[in-house]
Amino acid sequence: GRIMGAERLVPVSFAHIDACFYNGQAHIDFAQYCLDHGATFAVPAWGNNGVVSLTHPEMYDGHPDTEMVEGARKLLALYDALGCKPVWTCAPYHLPGGPKFGDQIVAGESNAVTYYNSVTGARTNKYGDYLDVACGLVGKAPFAGLHTEEGRQAEVHLSTDEIPEEWKREDIFYHLLGHHVGRLAGRRNAVVSGLPKSATTDNLKAVSTAVASSGGVELWHGVGVTPEAPVLEAVFKTGEAQALTRDDLRAAQATLTTGRDGPLDVVALGTPHFSASEFCDVVAALDGRKVKPGTHFIITTSRFVMGYIESKGWAEELARCGVEVIGDICSYYAPGINPMKGRVMTNAAKWAYYAPGMLPVEVCFGSLRECVESAVRGEVWRDAKLWNGLGT
Repeated sequence: GRIMGAERLVPVSFAHIDACFYNGQAHIDFAQYCLDHGATFAVPAWGNNGVVSLTHPEMYDGHPDTEMVEGARKLLALYDALGCKPVWTCAPYHLPGGPKFGDQIVAGESNAVTYYNSVTGARTNKYGDYLDVACGLVGKAPFAGLHTEEGRQAEVHLSTDEIPEEWKREDIFYHLLGHHVGRLAGRRNAVVSGLPKSATTDNLKAVSTAVASSGGVELWHGVGVTPEAPVLEAVFKTGEAQALTRDDLRAAQATLTTGRDGPLDVVALGTPHFSASEFCDVVAALDGRKVKPGTHFIITTSRFVMGYIESKGWAEELARCGVEVIGDICSYYAPGINPMKGRVMTNAAKWAYYAPGMLPVEVCFGSLRECVESAVRGEVWRDAKLWNGLGT
């Protein structure tokens, strides 16, 4: 608290725990120490995704890195024993019963921090591993930064008025917007004006994820679309002001694309974990068509959403089409997804930003429709109408 300049601690009502993400023996030792000394969470605590999938244990049969696989499984079991709800998802905001507007909470996973702050209107700083657990165990956090009213003002304003309205209805716009805002703002709070009121929670999730990847943004406001910014003046008094241009969007798309268009090895969706509505969009776009043999189509999601799409019959339909749905993990950081190499297409700015530094892949970034169509064709397909609308 003293390091953050806090004069007191504030009670919190919820914790999303990132320390269940295995990064070596120290993670196990810490959790085991807590358990051995009778520690339990003082508030409802939910777990971030893990390094291994517990919904698909067969993925790790014969895996060469047995230490990581067994360590990751043990760590998840330890946090389950500590009282952490085993949701194992990086998108806890998809689940019912989570934080509400104005709640003081603790979160550590970058996109969850930004979504809860920005879209839900709850209040949290980004708490790193172990600190998230410590706050959850005592039920308090330092009253500083984004927990305070003054800490939630924006320092950067980006207007989107120059962008065609039809482009603001495209899912890819929000990923590219978020990537640009993150690079512009760095770690500063940002506010974006000119967004349509029709922007969906999936759109706002895309912005929240991308700003936290290309930058370190933990809170962004959308004028008229996020709860704390009914008007610009509510969150922005003074600071840097810029206008988003078509060139900015083209530059973001180019930055997120490290490979040339061509035959595809994998289409990877679900970073962060896919929502039910995103699955609905994929089912509609596939329209019963099958993924081309030799191309892998992988979607990662939470076990909660997996249960929902199973109840709707979508899981069975996707399986018939050749789509693999995997729970509990992220596909750019997992030891078990063996085909994740070569030319990969994604619609997720976070995946495109991080994967080339972690996997033997070259990334082609595109819209959700482009990704689905490319999976069916087995090669990268570009929507000429979409890009012509941007003046390319």
